[in-house]
Parts: sequence; C-alpha cells; structure tokens
Amino acid sequence: MKKISAILLLALFMSSCASILSKSQYPLTITTDPSGANVSISDHKGMEIFQGTSPATVSLQSGAGFFKRASYQVSVTKTGYQTQTVPVQFKVDGWYWGNLLLGGVIGMLIIDPATGAMYKIDSEYMSITLSQSVAANAQPELRVYDLDNVPEHLKTKLVKIEQ
Repeated sequence: MKKISAILLLALFMSSCASILSKSQYPLTITTDPSGANVSISDHKGMEIFQGTSPATVSLQSGAGFFKRASYQVSVTKTGYQTQTVPVQFKVDGWYWGNLLLGGVIGMLIIDPATGAMYKIDSEYMSITLSQSVAANAQPELRVYDLDNVPEHLKTKLVKIEQ
C-alpha cells in the first residue's frame, strides 16, 4: 500500500497539467469575404510558414521556445482589395496553473514551458472581411468647371482657345 501511495505521489509530483490536459498545437481556420483570397502566415521571426487560399485551416505551434509563447501574422491579399494583416495571439492556458494545485513543479518549470502546452490560442477561428481598394473603386470621370471655380493647381494647365 505504501508503494502504491509513493508511486501515485511521485506521479502527481512529476505531472504536467497543461501537457496532459491541453495541447501544444492548435488548428486555426481562416475564412475571408470574399473567399479565394491569398493567405500567408508568418511566425515571430518573419518566416512564412503557410501560403494558400481561403478558406484554410492551419495547425500552429503554441510555443516558440522555452517560456516563450508563439505569435503569428496572418496576411490576406486579393486583387482589387486592400491587404489585411491580423495577429494571432496565444495566452497562458488555465491548465498550466493546475501544476500549482497538483504539485507538478517539473511540469510547471520544465515540461509545459518546453512543449508550449502552457499556452493556448486566443481563438481557433478567424474571419476577415476585405475592403475594396481605392484604385479598384476609381472610375474614369469627366468634370466640368466654371472658369471661376477651377482649382488653383489646374489653372496653370488652362489653354486659351481662339475662335
């Protein structure tokens, strides 16, 4: 009985709550309006880790090193629309604090920080609405001015027509 209690106590002491009850990779689903936009994801070093079209689902690591949460930038482009760049945030997973309650010192100081399981993604879904670019909205136009209302920057371009 003492042997079983000692083993259970050791298992509790060695446990890492977030690694057991959470994960170190999270799916991120990206949708855009309009769909079919180009999606590029870069990590905290600026390295592109994903390139595709929307809708897309990508698996992202929650950690970026020992005691360092991951961060990503999602960039969405489509011809005729303004480029949108949105950050992906990770926060401390509540299960990480379970190490305090269960006595998992090794889990709290080594395992969860090393695996990234101490962090979780803020939201697993991202919906991005693209705005049409000004250039795409520009329509050729003809403006007629009264001579007294011609803007100053155009007055130097006036040409007198003789009849």
